[in-house]
Amino acid sequence: MAQYTQHPVSAPPTAPERESTGHLLLRGYVILTLFVTFAHTAVYNLLGMLGAAVVLVVFTLATVAIGVPMLARNRPQAFRWRRLPWTALAYTTLALVSVAWSQWRGPTLLTWLLLAAVTVNGLFVAHVLTWHEIVRALSSTFKWILGLSIALELWVSLVIHGPLLPNFAVIPEDGIDPQLYWVRDNLFDGGRLQGIVANANILAIISLFAILTFGVLFAARARWRTTLALWMLLAAFFLVRTASTTALICAAAVGVALAVALVMRRARTPGDRTRIYVIAIGGSAVLAAAVWLLREPLLDLVGRSADLTGRSDKIWTAVLERAAQHPLFGNGFSSPWIPDDPAFDGWIVDHGLTVFHAHNMWLDVLMQLGILGVILMGISYLSLLWRSWFFAVDRPRWDLNSSRNFSPITLLPSMFTIVLLVQGLSESTPIMLWGWMLLVMFTFKLKSVPLIGVGEREQLFDRGARARRIP
Repeated sequence: MAQYTQHPVSAPPTAPERESTGHLLLRGYVILTLFVTFAHTAVYNLLGMLGAAVVLVVFTLATVAIGVPMLARNRPQAFRWRRLPWTALAYTTLALVSVAWSQWRGPTLLTWLLLAAVTVNGLFVAHVLTWHEIVRALSSTFKWILGLSIALELWVSLVIHGPLLPNFAVIPEDGIDPQLYWVRDNLFDGGRLQGIVANANILAIISLFAILTFGVLFAARARWRTTLALWMLLAAFFLVRTASTTALICAAAVGVALAVALVMRRARTPGDRTRIYVIAIGGSAVLAAAVWLLREPLLDLVGRSADLTGRSDKIWTAVLERAAQHPLFGNGFSSPWIPDDPAFDGWIVDHGLTVFHAHNMWLDVLMQLGILGVILMGISYLSLLWRSWFFAVDRPRWDLNSSRNFSPITLLPSMFTIVLLVQGLSESTPIMLWGWMLLVMFTFKLKSVPLIGVGEREQLFDRGARARRIP
């Protein structure tokens, strides 16, 4: 029986290009690295302080062992030294140099090793993966965190029938402060969920990141869109059950920014863009002023006090007093604070526990590295916000073709950056661990690959994606 085809004999169809086993293993290692960074408290609660330190050292050494041979084989074209996030690296250098005048040298050296390890891993991920692969790696990481979180919550509620302490320790008969619980057994009683990260506020931000990542992949018409929708529902469930005011404010800010970005993509002339910016900035200013004037009833509505749960009256006042002692270069780097160190032990106490950060990234930097540190951190985040915003709203163009379609992938860095900046007003996470890793990773990637589809590996992936209908 005759068969007909539209392919000429001279150009038979070919199978899409496959990824090598080595690259698949590399992507798997990156996912594991991201998981250990985002779920660092789970590693700590599972293995203890010594075990968490060993994991950090092992992953950092592995990253160096993998990355250095890759640079040796592919340089000088592969690694763009001029595109490094130099301001962020200057901040890292200042943090190390601050040991010379630090009021707490032990915590400075200890936490700087953590900062350096996260910086190295962030640079590594940005260098070895394409934009599409980074988004897919983040997606896999968030799936693992959310999946293990719901599994742990179910296990605690259905099997243990009670709260769980870190390292599976036995709860004393006379009770213990609920702040020390790994999981509080709140899945079926309506309380706040903490998941494997042992913190409702952190789980809420990770859930928001997950919704954004899954949503971008869904819009990019990734495979298994129904599965992505189910993961988004699970992330939304955690976002609601964590009852984090900070995360909800971050979600609102991202929603506004996303709407503006999508409208900007439809603008045809510079004048249209100018009008959109004027309306967006003016509307945001009016909305921010209204929220500030109505902050007390709004905070009462969500069950929070007017002093932001003790931040302004207790934590921020004490931090500002200590920052005033050394305003230019600060008192010495320590992110996070080490509660057992005499400089921090009992300094600021909340719920009977020593606080380990300032609950405001800018005040934290001011106290640690002074005005100079605030300037470097401000430039780092302003640079990331600027690059990520135009990465999202500018049509991709690297030749005479000006009609290329926008990619949903380009929206993700700007949305993540806005979440970090808003979260930084009430938390210090954006200057350490996964917050700092995202800053370094996105900044380096945006500087080295400012357009999706540019570069040999990006184009190779795009050709395979079109054949497989995945991003």
